[in-house]
Amino acid sequence: MYLTFYGLAEKPFNATPDPRFLYLSPAHREALAQLLYGVQERKGFIVLTGNAGTGKTTLLHALRQRLDGQTAVSFVVHSTLPFDGILEYVLEDLGIAKGGESRARRLIALNNFLIERERTGQNTVLILDEAQNLAPATLEDIRLLSNFETPTTKLLQILLVGHPELKAKLQLPELAQLTQRIGLRCQIPPLALDETREYIRTRLRIAGAHDLELFTSPAVDRIMEYSGGTPRLINIVCDHCLLFGYVDQERRIGRHIVNRAIEYLEEGTLPQRKVWRLSSLKTRRLARWAVGTLAVALASTVMGLAMRPDTAVLLARSVRHLLVP
Repeated sequence: MYLTFYGLAEKPFNATPDPRFLYLSPAHREALAQLLYGVQERKGFIVLTGNAGTGKTTLLHALRQRLDGQTAVSFVVHSTLPFDGILEYVLEDLGIAKGGESRARRLIALNNFLIERERTGQNTVLILDEAQNLAPATLEDIRLLSNFETPTTKLLQILLVGHPELKAKLQLPELAQLTQRIGLRCQIPPLALDETREYIRTRLRIAGAHDLELFTSPAVDRIMEYSGGTPRLINIVCDHCLLFGYVDQERRIGRHIVNRAIEYLEEGTLPQRKVWRLSSLKTRRLARWAVGTLAVALASTVMGLAMRPDTAVLLARSVRHLLVP
């Protein structure tokens, strides 16, 4: 709806984890480098944590793009599955013939697949997103997958990705052996104010915007205040701001538009506009003129006559001044 008005080729603030729109803050850049290093150097278990909406899944998609063609990846997003469900999902994702319905037969099929890939110099990665939801027993079963190894290398690299609660869960006594096997840990914090500003500019630029200052500094300050630097919330607020800005025909997004968008998100209703009272003589005269012109316009329409363009413009402006403060 607002793309043409703001000169955009596509929506800049979609909620999907599109790696094309990835903004690499220093923390994101460091986390991505650690993930790449951990996978390429076959560190076994790698843990990535961050608050909800900080861009973990987008970073994982960027990681997949940066891995070479010799790396197979299974990306499991259904973190409520039991271990057998995860194992079945991984076999299907990697295109492995199950070789039977028992857990033992499926593990043998996976092991044979990993050994064959290692023989040809290829790597395999298992990504478990939202891993904080996994039961301790399931995490322990996943830990046993790291036993697929040779005397010199790990056959399967396992990425555990989740909210900060994942770190607390890994401290449970029954997961001590898993914790000991973690080769790398990385974390994504929320964006700072200057990073939030650059994040918005980056997404506008990728979406084809010519005006990267579309959001004013006070607007960005308010967005940061509301979102706490969480990219997901920034996207939601900015998308609503562009919609409100389009409706109001405003080329720049100011703080007042951000406040309207936040009010809508918080309350679920459109903020009420103030209506001027017709108290002053000037306003009453303007109102009488507008009503009179409207009557003439209606009469002209009924009689099949067209309203003059300049009269139509004046009428529209009058009504706008009456209703919009």
